[in-house]
Amino acid sequence: MNSTQQFFKASNRSLLRELVASDFKLRYQGSVLGYLWSLLRPLMLFGVLYVVFTQVFNVGKDVPYFPSYLLLGIVLWTFFTESTMSGLNAITGRGDLVRKVSVPKHIIVISTTLSAFINFSLNLLVVIIFMIIGHVPFRASLVFVPLLIVELALLCLAVSFTLSALFVKFRDISHIWEVILQALFYATPILYPLTYPSSQTIRELLSINPLTQIIQDMRSITITPQTLTTKQVFNSQFLGRVWPVIFILVLAAISIWYFRRSSRNFAEEL
Repeated sequence: MNSTQQFFKASNRSLLRELVASDFKLRYQGSVLGYLWSLLRPLMLFGVLYVVFTQVFNVGKDVPYFPSYLLLGIVLWTFFTESTMSGLNAITGRGDLVRKVSVPKHIIVISTTLSAFINFSLNLLVVIIFMIIGHVPFRASLVFVPLLIVELALLCLAVSFTLSALFVKFRDISHIWEVILQALFYATPILYPLTYPSSQTIRELLSINPLTQIIQDMRSITITPQTLTTKQVFNSQFLGRVWPVIFILVLAAISIWYFRRSSRNFAEEL
């Protein structure tokens, strides 16, 4: 068994379940609506953005099924932000467990991504309801949805491993990451279609972001094939689809290596 297989071995499932369950309890403790907030937050954001961008800025008028198109982008983005922000605080927030030598540190980070993934799955059900109400046709291309979800989850996990390790040493990372997320939100075609920028150069710059590839491909196969994908922007299968996957895999490998190396000193640095 190589080091990567050892790192992800499935002998800690009970601990993983307990961490995910406790995360849910702590997150909604004292809340009147409880778990409903996991559904209401993206819906409330969708409601505000839909009114502002369709009624004020007149964005999305040429996009078929724009309500479902917009909501899907928000749900995918919410998963990314929730999982990475939770991952950032994973180690520092579980200092009691980290100080126990027998507890595998990577399980703590994985639990935050899994917790966010459960919320994401519930939000996808809301997207499906929107699609049904909006008469969005269900096409055979939907079979590729799980592949894109795995790609997104791997990206979230890779970023979470890096952020959690960095945050133990550098507490300013949380503020820096919030700024980066704010910039990424506008640099990713969530609120607007990728066709909105008239400049091809700007479209290519936006398409370098792997989140752009994931969101646009997801919209293309679930909402409307008229969605401009990164493959079409670059006019290249490699640059538009293969390269983002390679980038995420390399990022995941580097983040795992860095996390493993840093985790040896977590107990002393907390």
